[in-house]
Amino acid sequence: MMKEGKVFRVIQENCWNPEVRIQEMNKAGVTIQALSTVPVMFNYWAKPEDTSDLCQLLNNDLAATVKKYPKRFIGLGTLPMQAPDLAVKEMYRCVNELGFPGVQIGSHINEWDLNAPELFAVYAAAELLNCCLFVHPWDMQTNGRMSKYWLPWLVGMPGETTIAICSMIMGGIFEMFPKLKVCFAHGGGAFPYTLGRISHGFNVRPDLCAVDNKVDPKKYLGSFYTDSLVHDPRALKLLIDVIGEDKVLLGTDYPFPLGELEPGKLIDSMEEFDSGLKCRTPSPTDKIIFFI
Repeated sequence: MMKEGKVFRVIQENCWNPEVRIQEMNKAGVTIQALSTVPVMFNYWAKPEDTSDLCQLLNNDLAATVKKYPKRFIGLGTLPMQAPDLAVKEMYRCVNELGFPGVQIGSHINEWDLNAPELFAVYAAAELLNCCLFVHPWDMQTNGRMSKYWLPWLVGMPGETTIAICSMIMGGIFEMFPKLKVCFAHGGGAFPYTLGRISHGFNVRPDLCAVDNKVDPKKYLGSFYTDSLVHDPRALKLLIDVIGEDKVLLGTDYPFPLGELEPGKLIDSMEEFDSGLKCRTPSPTDKIIFFI
């Protein structure tokens, strides 16, 4: 992958070849994988009509792969979120024509956090279509103090996801759109581990925090999902305790280095979990399963 004439990232064949993916899925015991666009290709910065064209191209390609291997892949579309009217139009196409159960969006849309009024039409459409939203961090600060030690990916991404969750909660999104189905990547970032601080701050400084929504953030636990990708048994146990055992989905971040190389290994290693919480093979009746 090239950016401004320089190598941005070297990707392997498993990033784009479904046959290679299926081979690796078989080795790992993965039955179904959700395919989504690499976040660097969101292109929210571009002209809306150009991003809309690219989204159609990407979504059509995903749909073709799913159609060819319907028992192995599920598609999650991508949208031109910087133009909400075009995003709604493409969402309808993703759900009604391409058969996608959901779409992936970024943790922010340029200068808009996820509580921006401009995005309300997108949420209303998702609620009406029963279209799930998978929120993935992107566009982290990469310069200055964040330029070393891979910090944008190690700490920037968890921070981005936490901001996204807080924006939706404090911005009243879950209050206005109670049927909205949202899953946040990477175990919800830092949110499960800073919830006490967030809630306490909300209550001691309502003049700063309760500006758009008067409800304590803790009361929205159970209103959204996260994936399980936290790489640590103690973190996973706390995640389950905070978010809810029925709100945490298996995530792998495949095929990238920060992913879980053996999908479900951490979950299956947890002696604290009973058999009901063990990683299981998805069935056709499962409504939401993400292997990202």
